[in-house]
Amino acid sequence: MSILDPLKRVQRLRRSDALRRASGRKGDEAARVPPGQSLTRKFPVLTAGPIQRVSQSDWRLRLFGLVEEESELDWAALQALPQQTQTCDIHCVTRWSKLDTTWTGVPFRALHEISGALPEADHVMLHCYGGYTTNMRLDEMLEEDVMLAHTFEGEPLEAKHGGPVRVLVPKLYLWKSAKWINGVEYTLGNRPGFWEGYGYHMHGDPWTEERFG
Repeated sequence: MSILDPLKRVQRLRRSDALRRASGRKGDEAARVPPGQSLTRKFPVLTAGPIQRVSQSDWRLRLFGLVEEESELDWAALQALPQQTQTCDIHCVTRWSKLDTTWTGVPFRALHEISGALPEADHVMLHCYGGYTTNMRLDEMLEEDVMLAHTFEGEPLEAKHGGPVRVLVPKLYLWKSAKWINGVEYTLGNRPGFWEGYGYHMHGDPWTEERFG
């Protein structure tokens, strides 16, 4: 869609910055952990409420807000979209980091292409089963490593980690990688989601410790 064109240069610059920060860090685990973080081999489970348990057959994803026409995807429609697998590091605002995690899912770019988003949309609000929300800049959602993940380490994503589908935004603190995603609302302007409303940072970059606003 047309919104991709003016973003290409910005996205290239951000990818170059990410590569610059990662250069020389392969094999050096300590250098891959952002300031204030500690490395863990486990995958801690932290949620803002009870774990949501939604079957693949019941799961739905609503695309709404600043779109030409509201639409909804089911599990089969999600699986019919392009899929990708990536290995990345993840960082939680509660100060743990986990390296070399492998995920499979649908790139957000692919979802965006069928969303009918209007040109004036510049942010999204991610909505989840259970009522959780978090805000994201649309240009960052369109970067190549952002996905709707349904598989972790080759296995279907467990409910405790956000299955059947969660968002994955590796470059930001993990509260932005919303679990149990069930809606993408396109918006004009940036309004706070759940944790942002309680004082968390509106952006959440772990390398600059954007923990609180």
